[in-house]
Amino acid sequence: MDKEITIYDIAKGVGLSPATVSRALNDHPAVNKNTKKKVFEAATQMGYRFNMFASNLRTQRTNTIGVIVPRLNSPFMSSVIAGMEKIANEAGYNLIISQSLETVQKEISNAKAMFNSRVDGLLVSLAYDTDNIDHFTPFIDKGIPVLFFDRTAEHKKCIGIVIDNMQAAHKATTHLIEQGCTNIVHITGNLKRNVYADRLKGFKYALIDSNLPYKESSVMTCSLTEEAGIEAAKKILKMDPMPDGIFVANDTCAVSITKTLKQAGVSIPHDIAVIGFNNDPISRVIEPNLTTIHYPGYEMGEVAVRNLINCLDEVSDIVSTNTITLRAELIIRESSLKGASKAERLLSAS
Repeated sequence: MDKEITIYDIAKGVGLSPATVSRALNDHPAVNKNTKKKVFEAATQMGYRFNMFASNLRTQRTNTIGVIVPRLNSPFMSSVIAGMEKIANEAGYNLIISQSLETVQKEISNAKAMFNSRVDGLLVSLAYDTDNIDHFTPFIDKGIPVLFFDRTAEHKKCIGIVIDNMQAAHKATTHLIEQGCTNIVHITGNLKRNVYADRLKGFKYALIDSNLPYKESSVMTCSLTEEAGIEAAKKILKMDPMPDGIFVANDTCAVSITKTLKQAGVSIPHDIAVIGFNNDPISRVIEPNLTTIHYPGYEMGEVAVRNLINCLDEVSDIVSTNTITLRAELIIRESSLKGASKAERLLSAS
């Protein structure tokens, strides 16, 4: 095994005292730039590894931010993480990223690992079945800022970053009604999660505002996966009468439903208009292109890290900025333009 390079080896190599080398490596102002450059070049050439652990003990900072997400294989979550990385890197922080795989047990395990890794702060989007957030109490008790994004939980000492899911769902449902839909089905996820509960509220309020009846049978709860979309489409095909509009709480499931209905001979949007949620890339690949809600994932990631760092630097107080709401937009494409001719739909969607 090769010997670990020390500051004494570097000092011998550049003809300086170990104390000067140590100051240079720690960017001490008493050491001039040329000496620092000489030391850093020698350290790199010799394969010196900086002792970040010792440095962290001195500063009480690890310059790491923990991130717990439900799943990494999601275009939306990839966009969020990209936004987080940008701001974190600019500020000199590293991200430690883990996924709960939609289970509270894995989320608890991830939280313990993050705590033991001494992260400076924690960013969390909750798992599908999380009932309470007791496993984040050690962070809160120790003054480590916890920020929830997308799937959030209410806590007076935690920030939440969301979009106005209720308003977005209201816009989507109202658009279907404006296209002449009167029998609309809403496909949603676990209503314990704020995002799905709020989208259901928006769906209900849009029906009420248009004097259309709300029926419990018009709401299907599922995992919103591709497989769940196939099963939902099969149930829709058995409905009598079949709905003339479908509002789905994500794009993956909406695309799966659209494909399955088309394979069964249903014309989209002539027979059934479809709207998804997230504006994932797949929404622009499916034919007809999917009307959806643009969810600003990249911006959410940027805002999350920026606010967490502000808390760490005591620029802002978590208690004073408990919830941050970002804007979302309805992106109208061909899949929902039920009342127009195909040429008009294509023109409107372009």
